[in-house]
Amino acid sequence: MGKKRIAKGASAGLDNELKSRALAKISKKKLEKGRIYINSSYNNTVISLSDNKGDIYAWSSSGALGFKGARKGTPYAATKVAELISEKARLIGVKSLEVFVKGIGTGREAAIRSFIGGGILVDAIKDVTPIPHNGTRPRKVRRV
Repeated sequence: MGKKRIAKGASAGLDNELKSRALAKISKKKLEKGRIYINSSYNNTVISLSDNKGDIYAWSSSGALGFKGARKGTPYAATKVAELISEKARLIGVKSLEVFVKGIGTGREAAIRSFIGGGILVDAIKDVTPIPHNGTRPRKVRRV
């Protein structure tokens, strides 16, 4: 009658096997300066590491680290993703970063703080969240 549920340990949603598997897939190319793109929504945080041309070297999200449901959009999950990406960046050889933040989620500031505390020099932080200048056409007035 239904699935048997197995209680996991007190890992608070972070699976070490998923983290080690993510660190195993690292590009062989070396990179001095990189760009970090943080896409933070209400439901998830996705972080990508690229070079100045825009070629992606590494990426991760809070869902890829084992967070599920509402915990994917938390600042804690964004911090863990940022720590993983900064570790990947160190293995690639990145010395300085430019950070581009997009979205309105709660993980924005937490991810940026994690990169600053990660030991890699952050050159610039830029917000690239799309802002509507006029928006869509309003509904017609209801006549009764």
